Amino acid sequence: MKKFMMAAVGGTLAGALLSTQVAAPLMAEETKRNETVYQQLDLFGDIFEKIRQDYVEPVDSKKLIEAAINGMLSSLDPHSSYLPPSDYSDMRVQTRGSFGGLGIEVTQEDGFVKVVSPMDGTPAAEAGIKSGDFITAVDGESLMGIPLDQAVDKMRGPVGSDITVTIVREGEQDPFDVTLTRDTIKLTAVKGRHDGDTVILRITTFNDQTFPNLESSIKEQVKEVGGMDKVDGFIVDLRNNPGGLLTQAIKTADAFLDKGEIVSTRGRNPQDSERFNATAGDMADGKPIVVLINGGSASASEIVTGALQDHHRAIVVGTKSFGKGSVQTVMPIQGEGAMRLTTARYYTPSGRSIQSLGIAPDVVVPQPDQPKSEDKAADGDNARKMTSEADLKGAITNDSMTEDEKQQAEDERAKAEEAAKRRMEDFQMSYAIDLIKGLSAIAPETQADTASTQKAEAPSDDSKSDTQQN
Repeated sequence: MKKFMMAAVGGTLAGALLSTQVAAPLMAEETKRNETVYQQLDLFGDIFEKIRQDYVEPVDSKKLIEAAINGMLSSLDPHSSYLPPSDYSDMRVQTRGSFGGLGIEVTQEDGFVKVVSPMDGTPAAEAGIKSGDFITAVDGESLMGIPLDQAVDKMRGPVGSDITVTIVREGEQDPFDVTLTRDTIKLTAVKGRHDGDTVILRITTFNDQTFPNLESSIKEQVKEVGGMDKVDGFIVDLRNNPGGLLTQAIKTADAFLDKGEIVSTRGRNPQDSERFNATAGDMADGKPIVVLINGGSASASEIVTGALQDHHRAIVVGTKSFGKGSVQTVMPIQGEGAMRLTTARYYTPSGRSIQSLGIAPDVVVPQPDQPKSEDKAADGDNARKMTSEADLKGAITNDSMTEDEKQQAEDERAKAEEAAKRRMEDFQMSYAIDLIKGLSAIAPETQADTASTQKAEAPSDDSKSDTQQN
């Protein structure tokens, strides 16, 4: 018994000694790290005081501290930033769907302010600002090297006031100025229309109004077409959609999916990971879907595209998307401000991250540059000069068609001409519409053939039993 007790005491002492040997260096290392942090904070305090006392002009202490905070956050990545109370208030207004400004989504790349996308119907879109443009100056003042939030502040101002931005655009030899008038931006998140029997849903942003707008647009357009049986497919246009609320992206993808994962997010700690799944119900009723994207499709719009693409629910058409695969959390802090911090990466259902890669479309369709007005006029003249057999003097008539058949042929010709005109206006959209029509043309036959085959090959109850036994 005494030996056992001695052994137990010896084991306790050995364990304590081992714990001390392991823990002591760890505690020392932690203490050293803390000392280093405090030294750096002391350094910050020294510099702050020297600026306040010795700078050539008096400085606002509050602005200095805000600039330091923003510099710390913006050094992490282009999307983390400090939101002063006024900016935080503006952001909350934006997510509700109405705000003041130019209607332009920007990011920072290599010290330059880069346009992610202009928003439909806004001063930026009407002035011809394009995705991929670089804004190098505002009212003649260079933006080079200044934090993104400060650059955005320079572009803000009273509604009705003018602003001149200097643009550098790929393919243009020299920078050029564009003058815009600031306006109150009221966004309709989803605009629905139909082209023939194809329903087109243009989603411009993901704010609190997106899913309600989507739901009402689908119902309205399906009714105008004549019911879901008449609809041949849906086009979801996400071009130049800069993103927005993750919750709205999930709801939008869920609108077209019956089941399966929509997106997952993975943070620094495994316990912070989340997975979002679709619920039963497809608003498109299984009809073919084409999703249109381009280089201005970012963030939330990439989540929707990735989900529909991975589940083979839609064909993605256009050009590669922007490639923003990170999630930002807005955290209120003291003083009524907030900080926007990148807290996770998101992954499509197949487990891929599109961060800095973007989503590659299934069918790459670049948008050709619009022809110049004189070229359009020349094309029109050439079209008028062209002749057909019917234009030739003395051509014999077609007596194999009834008047109704001739009228039908004439209607089809008119539709073809309208389609050609549409290609001139928006080639990518025209391609998507043609693709929907092609898919809808083969879908009924495929379903009928499948049903017929299943019926012909369906075994009797006896044969099922035999198969199970074998």
